[in-house]
Amino acid sequence: MEKNATTRSTLSEAVYRNVGLSRNESASLVDSVFTEISKSLINGQDVKISSFGTFIVRNKKERVGRNPKTGEEVPITARQVVTFRASNVLKSEVSDLSKVDTSIETENR
Repeated sequence: MEKNATTRSTLSEAVYRNVGLSRNESASLVDSVFTEISKSLINGQDVKISSFGTFIVRNKKERVGRNPKTGEEVPITARQVVTFRASNVLKSEVSDLSKVDTSIETENR
């Protein structure tokens, strides 16, 4: 199965085709959505998108890690990270899609 990444430009193009805004307006809309999501995450707020998932800001404690080459212990500083938790709706749709792909691959053998 070939994997392609979805980019800002592909999202902008989809908005252009499906909503009917101009290409510039579509690109601006997509950028605005990402800017608002980023602002919320930077402020430490979680972002919940219905039927899609939740972006969560987590605080990680300071810990000791190891350099894999030397085995030397290295302190890893405390930091905030963003994680994504897919909604059950999205998980179900992805799972259903993988079942269809698997059955197609099996039929083609």
